[in-house]
Amino acid sequence: MQKTVEKENLNPYEIVQKQIDTAAALLRLPSHAVEILKRPKRVLAVSFPVKMDDGSVRVFEGFRSQHNDAVGPTKGGIRFHPDVTMDEVKALSMWMSFKCGVVGLPYGGGKGGVICDPHELSAGELERVSRGFMEAIADIVGPDTDIPAPDVYTTPQIMGWMMDTYSRLKGAYSPGVITGKPLAVGGSKGRNEATARGCVFTILEALKDSGRKPAETTVAIQGYGNAGRIAARLLTELGFRIVAVSDSRGGIYHGAGLNIPKVGQLKDTSTILDYPGATAISNEQLLELEVDILIPAALENVITAANADRVRAKWIAEAANGPTTPDADAILREKGVVVIPDILANAGGVTVSYFEWVQNLMHYYWSEQEVNEKLQTAMVNAYRSVAELAEKYKVDLRTGAYMISLLRIKEAMEARGWI
Repeated sequence: MQKTVEKENLNPYEIVQKQIDTAAALLRLPSHAVEILKRPKRVLAVSFPVKMDDGSVRVFEGFRSQHNDAVGPTKGGIRFHPDVTMDEVKALSMWMSFKCGVVGLPYGGGKGGVICDPHELSAGELERVSRGFMEAIADIVGPDTDIPAPDVYTTPQIMGWMMDTYSRLKGAYSPGVITGKPLAVGGSKGRNEATARGCVFTILEALKDSGRKPAETTVAIQGYGNAGRIAARLLTELGFRIVAVSDSRGGIYHGAGLNIPKVGQLKDTSTILDYPGATAISNEQLLELEVDILIPAALENVITAANADRVRAKWIAEAANGPTTPDADAILREKGVVVIPDILANAGGVTVSYFEWVQNLMHYYWSEQEVNEKLQTAMVNAYRSVAELAEKYKVDLRTGAYMISLLRIKEAMEARGWI
């Protein structure tokens, strides 16, 4: 078993390449097209000095990967995390290409990261790191080339600082260089809830195919950050019964259903583990609960060959990026578990980021209702396209989603004469 676990700990760059191979083989894509798709077009590694509050100077390292710009400028988040690696950033930029392709956005994939722990930085240090990274990558980003956004441990405020830095360097106000900004500097209404809301739209489509009603459906959510917390609220409003949630400290289970406003209050004031009457469970136990829908909304590679056979959910909606490994996918497929893949389930965030970019370029802004309506249309159409293609080829939804994206990118590369 130890050997299997080690195999499952492949770095994300190898995982996404394996997923590309699987979908490309079904489509019989030419080998040279596959080789282009399996590598980022450009990866920039940078180091930059930052003056710390105590007067010392610390050198930070970061990366920006641009996967493929055949369809349009690259797009993707910037994360601040101590475990950022070049391979991780490369893989995430590739997943972004396929995520954009699933919902038909005119973007390729990009991703960036800085190796740091933002919890150890003061507000002033965090601002200087943010501005320093944007200065380091400014030559390869821009409204028509590569548009960053928030990701793990980055915020609208950080995006505001980065946009301001870029605008100063270029000598002109440039809100379209980055998305996920505060509303005051060109952010879009509805962006904060977009990832969770998009995930909920795909869940509703999956249930519609099964004939099951929300009131008959139980849900467990691993990860109570932005996406998990908002998904819990939206699903509760629709009548779903949320029976378990967890965060980095652990989880809680209550078979009759959790009071989600109460969980949110505890999250803000103490810990969700203080929820009265709930059973304390681990993050690992939450994944194995007998529920209808499991939503991994936290980390990568949490469902592996080591635990996939113990997953008892009927559906898995991947609000997180890469929570299920390829070997686990095969086990879940054999068990009949329907996985709504990350590149579809959590594409709501990049879709509304696209809306923000469009609004920035037009200098005309939409109401939140209009944003949400456009998001619903995009997510429903994307789910239906993936489900129909998956049915046609008799494959799972993940493979169907990759096939749609690969076809769109391949057609753009052909039209541009790359292949």
